[in-house]
Formats: sequence, structure tokens, C-alpha cells
Amino acid sequence: MQFVNVRKLTRGMDDYGEIPPESSIIKSTIHMAWPAVLESFFVNLSGVLNTIMVSGLGTYAIAAVGLTQQPRFLGLCIFFSLNVAVSAIVARRKGENDRDSANRIMRMALMITVGLTALISVLMVVFASPIIRLVGSQPDTHEYAVEYFQIAMGGSVFTTISLVINAAQRGCGNTRIAMVTNLTSNIVNVFFNYLLIGGNLGFPAMGVRGAATATVIGTVFGCFLSIKSLMKKDGFLYLGAVKGFIADKKSTLSMLNVGSSAFVEQLCMRIGFLLFSMTVARLGTQQLAAHQIGMNMMSMSFSFGDGLSVAVVTLIGQSLGRKRPDMAKIYGNVSQKIGFICSCFVSTIYFFFGKQLYGLFSSDPEILDYGVMIMRILAVVLFLQIEQVVCLGCLRGAGDTRYTAMVSLISVTVIRSGASWLFCYPLGLGLLGVWLGTTCDQIVRALLSYVRFRKGKWTRLKL
Repeated sequence: MQFVNVRKLTRGMDDYGEIPPESSIIKSTIHMAWPAVLESFFVNLSGVLNTIMVSGLGTYAIAAVGLTQQPRFLGLCIFFSLNVAVSAIVARRKGENDRDSANRIMRMALMITVGLTALISVLMVVFASPIIRLVGSQPDTHEYAVEYFQIAMGGSVFTTISLVINAAQRGCGNTRIAMVTNLTSNIVNVFFNYLLIGGNLGFPAMGVRGAATATVIGTVFGCFLSIKSLMKKDGFLYLGAVKGFIADKKSTLSMLNVGSSAFVEQLCMRIGFLLFSMTVARLGTQQLAAHQIGMNMMSMSFSFGDGLSVAVVTLIGQSLGRKRPDMAKIYGNVSQKIGFICSCFVSTIYFFFGKQLYGLFSSDPEILDYGVMIMRILAVVLFLQIEQVVCLGCLRGAGDTRYTAMVSLISVTVIRSGASWLFCYPLGLGLLGVWLGTTCDQIVRALLSYVRFRKGKWTRLKL
């Protein structure tokens, strides 16, 4: 029994050369994916642990920290889009064995990142209070959410520098570097959470402010390790490899093209998620806390798809750089099937042990009742979630970011926010309606991304 039907996948394509054995393809995919999966898993696990540790302060603290997530991501969306372009183009240059061009792209991205971070972080800190009020803070959560947001955004330069370096490293296949960087950052974060939230080992009890401070301290360590990874002279990415901060014309135009489309995608996603979170916030502190826990659990399942997505960006970018669109399509298909296996495993845990998992965060009976409902919806939704994340990763790896931007506009900005509001308020379903709206979004994204992947037009894009 074949795991991947190579003949069917490459039907109608030219003969580009010998295709490796199935076992070699699967091994290459797993080799590239497992550090990225672990990285994403531990990043999301850190978020879960943060929520658990903050929950000791009360339900208001869970809700306050949850309120800051979408405004933070909105502030960082331009950097996420820049990193999509960096990963895709560095992967192409790696496939072409063009080290100079890859290093110039990375340097230019770093220069842009530092300048934009200075501007955005100042704006976010100054206007923190109206921003948090806009997303639906309540009187018992507003002050704490503002404090957390100001501290986190004030120290965001360490996050953004680390993000762009790790994106470049992933593009050339160094997924372990990003894993080690983020794992270290999150371990430091959790350790300082222990010291600063409740005040342990002689440290002051800073509550929600302590959680934000711990997050920034963790990113400082991560940033240091990311920069250190560029100091190896024999590495494909090396700060001293070339002089100058401006990439060649071809790469610059590619970065503008891919990056601008990715920015539109990120902006559509973040506006949609922001509207979505505003819908939830108005339900009240208890429902917001239950929802925030559910989003943490959704992030845990997302880590499998996110890790595979990182892997396919690299594998597809490098394959297309070597003029092997057939291998790009094969790697994408293998990643989808590995994602389905992961979905079966996580879905089983969520369906049967959802209440116990929610019990790690809260003992409130109302929150636990919401938790059972949310986890059973998640047990179904995560199949769609992991599928669409992997497919969209394939398209981004090829530079097909205009299409992914359109998908985000339709599914997240319009369908998720609109359907959630419709089910939640006019139809009176409350928090259940919010998660039904999420399901509608995932169905549309999975369908649109899968159809695009199957057509294969993305394999012919030039960067």
C-alpha cells in the first residue's frame, strides 16, 4: 500500500528527473518537520502554561491577558508577512545555491524590521488604553490588560528580530535553530512567570505585570540565540558573508511582491480575529475566560499543522529553486497525510478528555461546562485546521501569497467574524455561536486551499 501516489500527483507534469523512493521522501519531510512541530508545540505550550499560571490570580486575569492577544498580533502582522517573504525567497536561493543573495535578503529584512518595530511599538504603548477598550475590555479587566499590553509591546523588538532571523534559517532548512531558540525563550518565560506572578524566591509579586515582564525576558534570551546562529562562518546564513544591506533587484522585487500580498493576508486575518475577539469579549468575563482557554487548546492542535507548514515552505521553496515542481507537489501531499495522522491522535484526546484538560485551568463549573462543548467542537474542527494550514503553507512556500490573502479575506475577515456575530447575538447561541462561526471559517479555508493545491498552478510561480 502506497503512502503517496507519485504517478497520480505528477500526472500531466514534465519529467524533471528521478523521483526518490517513498521512504526517502517521508524521511526528508519528517526530518524537516519535527523540529518545527516541536518548536510550535512548545511555543503554544508556553502560552498554555502562562494561562494556567495567570489563572491563579482569578478569572479576570485569564480574560485580561486574552484581550491583548489579537491587538498584539495586529501590531506584529507586518513582521509576520515580511517573514513569509524571507522564508520563501531564502528557500529559493538555497535551492539555487545563491548564498550572497540569501544573506542580502536577510540583512535588508533585519534593517526594515528594526525601523518598523521602533515606530509600531511606540504607537502601541502610547495608545494602549483606547486599543484595549476597543476590543471590548470590561471594568474588571481593562487596567490589567493595558499593563500587560504596554509591557509586551514595549519589548517587542526582541521578538521581531528573532522572528526574521528564524524565518531565514527555516528557509535554508535550519529548523532546529528556530526550535532551540524558541524552546529556550519559553523555558525562561515560564521560569520568570513562577518568580514574578506570585512572587517566589524573594522576587516581588507582580501579578499580570509579572507575566508580561517574564514574556519579554524570555524573548531577550531567544533574540540572543537567534543572532548567535548567524555568527558561524561556514553557515549558509552568516552576517559577515556579504557587505551592504540592499538585496539584488530580483530578490527585492520578489520580497515586495510576496511580502505585500502576505501583509494583506495578515491584515485580513488580524482584523477578522480582532472583530471575532470583540464579539466574544461582550459576552462577559466568564465566557471570555472559557473561550481563551479553548483558543489555547486550539493553538496546541495548531502546532502540528504549523510545524508541517514551516517544513513545506522550506521543502517546496528549495524544490522549486532546483527546478523540481514535481517534488514540491509530492512533499506537499506527504505533509498533508502526516497532518491527518496527527489530527486523528489529537482529536481522540480532545473528545474524551476535554473536561479534564479544562480542569487544569479552572475549577469553575460554568467554565468546565463551556469547556466540554468547545473541546468536542475542536475535536472535529482540528481536521480542517491542520489540513488548511498545511495547504496554505505549500502555497506560501511557492510565493502564491495573493491567493492566500484572498482566502483570509473571505474566510477570516468576512465569514468567521460575520458568522460568529450572527450565531452569537441575533440567533442567541452565545459562546456556542462563536465556535460555530469558527467552524464555518475552517471549512471554507480548507476547501479553498485544497482546491488551489490540487490544481498545481502555484508550482509555476517565479521568485
